[in-house]
Amino acid sequence: MKKSPSKDLALLGMGQLALESWAIAHGQAAFRGRQIYEWIYGKGARDINEITALPKNWRQKLSQEEINIGRSEELQRHIAADGTTKLLLKTVDDGETIETVGIPTAQRLTICVSSQAGCPMACRFCATGKGGLQRSLTTREILDQVISIREVMGRRPSHIVFMGMGEPLLNIEAVLESVKSLTDDFGISQRRITISTVGIPRTLPFLAELSLKRLGRAQFTLAVSLHAPNQKLREELIPSARIYPLSELLDDCRQYVKHTSRRVSFEYILLGDLNDEPYHAEELADRVSGFQSHVNLIPYNPIMEETFKCPNPIRIERFRKILERRGISVSLRASRGLDKNAACGQLRHRQIQ
Repeated sequence: MKKSPSKDLALLGMGQLALESWAIAHGQAAFRGRQIYEWIYGKGARDINEITALPKNWRQKLSQEEINIGRSEELQRHIAADGTTKLLLKTVDDGETIETVGIPTAQRLTICVSSQAGCPMACRFCATGKGGLQRSLTTREILDQVISIREVMGRRPSHIVFMGMGEPLLNIEAVLESVKSLTDDFGISQRRITISTVGIPRTLPFLAELSLKRLGRAQFTLAVSLHAPNQKLREELIPSARIYPLSELLDDCRQYVKHTSRRVSFEYILLGDLNDEPYHAEELADRVSGFQSHVNLIPYNPIMEETFKCPNPIRIERFRKILERRGISVSLRASRGLDKNAACGQLRHRQIQ
């Protein structure tokens, strides 16, 4: 795995106070730092020379010193009929490619961000995992995705989900730094941010503890990717499940709820004729009943490398009704952007082929 690049000379990711101190250290008044902050986070400046509020001679000096903002370059843009917008971005430091997606409705704009370039988890139903992991992303590379989608779609984001490329809990420091910036610098409430994980051994208790230290309290939603109601089937779909049994994962989820007082959302991809039978729903209900949780059902989004089937609507509704009858809080995620390679990792995979 590649190391994440140095962020010493990039300004994106620094908060207002940090930028004020940085300006003072460079012989300027504190308000110059506030101006940089407003241009980066408010206007999405890509280059120091765009910040015309700064003196021209200082802008030239910063450019000569190779001080940059750290914005990524847009390589591709795909817009689906429903408005779902996927961007393929190239990082400024080493040219790694990453994906981010904007999912609009009339009332909200959800941005799905990546936490890593590639992914080491190798889940069979996921296009990203087919290419392995290149490296974890820096805080600024995560934040840049939010700014990039905001620019392209011309709307302020309302919700952020860490459900793009990568396993967020393998990049936990940068992810939590990003959450802090999203609340402080973008004005997005923690309660509108979701962090997803397929499950990393001994990490959920650490996440609860670190969130309290970094954020004051953990108010974001934790989404755990189950995708199977038993150990045998989960191992077939998620190779890492072999070293993190489902029973241990669920025990850690219960501890997380106890420490944070926040419910856990369980993600469950419905794969036609594989994990969508009535007995699977009953087994899932047995697993998640008894503690504060919610099940989010996700119809499979096809990828080229696998032959999994999309479940038909009748089976989806039957599965949902069984959970509902068992007293499980359940919702069905609408499929978005299917006409534009919306499955995570597909744009990047085509770019590097």
